[in-house]
Amino acid sequence: MTMTMTTAVPPAAAPDRYAVIGNPVAHSKSPLIHAAFARQTGQSLSYEALQAPLDGFRQTVRQFVASGGRGANVTVPFKLEAHGVATELSLRAAQAGAVNTLKFDGDVVYGDNTDGIGLVRDIERLGIGVGGRRVLLLGAGGAARGVLGPLLGQRPARVSVAARRLPKAAELARLFDAPIGVYGIDDLPPGAFDIIINATSASLSGASLALPEGVFDQAQLTYDMMYGRELTAFLAMAQASGSAQVADGLGMLVEQAAESFEIWRGVLPRTAEVLSMVRAAL
Repeated sequence: MTMTMTTAVPPAAAPDRYAVIGNPVAHSKSPLIHAAFARQTGQSLSYEALQAPLDGFRQTVRQFVASGGRGANVTVPFKLEAHGVATELSLRAAQAGAVNTLKFDGDVVYGDNTDGIGLVRDIERLGIGVGGRRVLLLGAGGAARGVLGPLLGQRPARVSVAARRLPKAAELARLFDAPIGVYGIDDLPPGAFDIIINATSASLSGASLALPEGVFDQAQLTYDMMYGRELTAFLAMAQASGSAQVADGLGMLVEQAAESFEIWRGVLPRTAEVLSMVRAAL
């Protein structure tokens, strides 16, 4: 009798787990984006959307890590809490005071903020570039704070911050060791800016901003960090008021995701094809 020896095949290893954590989070395009990055780079991973209770972010993170989570993106309203969860911070996360990317490695929770580099790369994609330009950042909240450092790192001719309340803009400017112009939104001078970036929450509710006449006269690019199927009200106003080019924040979303992917996986994906895919899915 001939005996046939068989070799047991070990089960395939489960893919590494990643997630975006927010509230609400069901609308997030991050799972679609990271699945595309994984296919493009040949990486084995899963990526899901996790809605944390408003008072349960830390518990959600602990449970995700305990179940094998390797990293997470963090979206509103938890970026400040994520900063507190991290045991190590990148320089840009420390400057921003907020974290949108967590990487888990044993007892180490590494926190980074990829929003600013995502914005800078998308502006470069649009053929403008921040270096040597006069930049106006509208808003002085967390979104503005998260991108101001990387904008300054591009050596613009000048960066100015404008907020509804002048002291709020001045408070943000003081956090950075650089000369930064400070304005109340009602006091913006005409024709003084090459790039105008909306980092306020106005577009979330479909609202625009009441800006003084002539603000867009010299604008080569007006950028809204929010995005949608159609132009936001802010971008429609900018276009009608003479801005040479307008763009929403979908490219920034894809670019910041690519930076997160590189932090986790050590490879930077190509973004152009993924941006086109996500745009078509809106």
